[in-house]
Amino acid sequence: MCGIVGYVGRTMDDTALDVVMEGLTRLEYRGYDSAGVALVTDDGIDAEKRSGKLENLRAALAARPLPTSRTAIGHTRWATHGGPTDGNAHPHRGGEGDRLALIHNGIIENFHVLKKELVEEGVEFRSETDTEVAAKLLGREYDRLGDLTKAMQVVVNRLEGAFTLLAVHADSPGTVVGARRNSPLVVGLGDGENYLGSDVAAFIGHTRQAVELGQDQIVTITPDRHEVIGFDGAPAEGRAYEVTWDAAAAEKGGYPTFMEKEIHEQPHAVADTLLGRTDESGRLVLDEVRISEEQLRGVDRIIIVACGTAAYAGMVAKYAVEHWTRIPVEVSLAHEFRYCDPIVDGTTLVVSISQSGETMDTLMAVKHASDLGAMTLSVCNTHGSTIPRESDAVLYTHAGPEIAVASTKAFLAQITACYILGLYLAQLRGETYADDAKSVMAELQGIPAKIEDLLGRMDRVVEMANFMADTRSVLFLGRNVGYPVAMEGALKLKELAYIHAEGFAAGELKHGPIALIDAGQPVFIVVPSPDTPHELHKKVVSNIQEIRARGARTIVIAHDGDEDVEPYANEVIRIPRCSPMLAPLLAVVPLQIFALHLSTAKGLDVDQPRNLAKSVTVE
Repeated sequence: MCGIVGYVGRTMDDTALDVVMEGLTRLEYRGYDSAGVALVTDDGIDAEKRSGKLENLRAALAARPLPTSRTAIGHTRWATHGGPTDGNAHPHRGGEGDRLALIHNGIIENFHVLKKELVEEGVEFRSETDTEVAAKLLGREYDRLGDLTKAMQVVVNRLEGAFTLLAVHADSPGTVVGARRNSPLVVGLGDGENYLGSDVAAFIGHTRQAVELGQDQIVTITPDRHEVIGFDGAPAEGRAYEVTWDAAAAEKGGYPTFMEKEIHEQPHAVADTLLGRTDESGRLVLDEVRISEEQLRGVDRIIIVACGTAAYAGMVAKYAVEHWTRIPVEVSLAHEFRYCDPIVDGTTLVVSISQSGETMDTLMAVKHASDLGAMTLSVCNTHGSTIPRESDAVLYTHAGPEIAVASTKAFLAQITACYILGLYLAQLRGETYADDAKSVMAELQGIPAKIEDLLGRMDRVVEMANFMADTRSVLFLGRNVGYPVAMEGALKLKELAYIHAEGFAAGELKHGPIALIDAGQPVFIVVPSPDTPHELHKKVVSNIQEIRARGARTIVIAHDGDEDVEPYANEVIRIPRCSPMLAPLLAVVPLQIFALHLSTAKGLDVDQPRNLAKSVTVE
């Protein structure tokens, strides 16, 4: 949820603060309620922190420049415990003379008990945060032990919850110590300098060499080394790897917002997720899936767990996977899964979907499924993150870094990965299922070009968004795979434009929602392909007639060549023709563009909508 950066180098110059501020700029999407830095200087610890966005911290540093340093930590906050104030901003101080500074991502669930213990010892607190409890505990242990790594080991074994901690101490210049449990932390390896960050974006401008830390591990970095131990003190090793994207991938690339850039990256996101999944004969080969073919052939039920946009990707997957495999699929919101007493066993495959791989609700659902004996598979965009490590298998999407809080390219990549999984299961079932898998994969290969084509048609959608900037309510309708697309379209408007928006199954209209229709009410209708079975196309065209007769402004998303919608549509947005099950990869794009430009027309921050953060790493 929060962004954290640590740096240590050999020379006492301005590099430390520059590196940390650059990292915080790249990580501000993880939280922008406040920001702060702490430097180890010749005189001890010098720190600055401010509520609000990072620009407020920059202004404070310009007004009061900090001394030179070779060791620094920095933090951008998404508030959990305590409001977004200067006092609650990180870093927090601890130890005798406040010579220790600490930053934190996550939630310490037992902080009340620990705080009571410290208060009884006479410790005074300056904030409302759980983080300050960790700072005071760590300061106390350092004063007792005189070793920052050993002190960290003592403290983390007393903490409950999800946390990443970074700490520096005035008596240990040239050292940063970090620890992680159920929260991300990555090491960056440089020449005479080393880095820590919530993800590699924190240091990608300086090194591509990274080390992935495991669960319950502590890392100590100095300019020339990094050492990893477990919470039990035993020596450990992280997994070294090379980051394959560069600093430019985290920049806007000439677009006015990250979200617009990421929407236009969707053809590549889908193509890259498909890349390398088939052999020369067209058969799917999924080396990442570590569950045996025999076990997967025995799967008789699939449960998809996810939250928000990822859950809508799961709903699309339900229709497709059931159609291709005849295996029953259900979609459960991850935060409800543990509390609905789920019925799973060894033949159940629980598929989690998470862009970051750190979504706490989803992580807890995966752990619960494992405890119940189910097979678990993660669909994830972030290598080395927690959920894939906790799962039996992983199917990585390859969307690249997604900076904007509102997900776009990750959504399409998730749907693509779920399609791949469903088609792989169909292939394993053999006979006609395998033939279907091969033909659908062949068509999927052509989808990126169709998305590219579609992106070039969006001028009218942008115009509509601009003249509808004062709209206060928008409804979305869809059926079959168009139903979750409708809900995703509504979610994008809620996230970005802060207006009432709802997505409904079109068949539900006469069961209540049609009462919302009055003169001028904008309604987007995602029309199924004319090739969709069960006459769904005709039924949705009838729905358009029903709401048009009651005064709705009908905005219809229809395939090229579908003339049946013309008499009943105020606006028609055309998408390239494709098989019915693949249509979500195209139909959602105009809805993303509409939400983006409506929000822009309202003068809102598209990349960082209020009250939201990119990665929800707390429950």
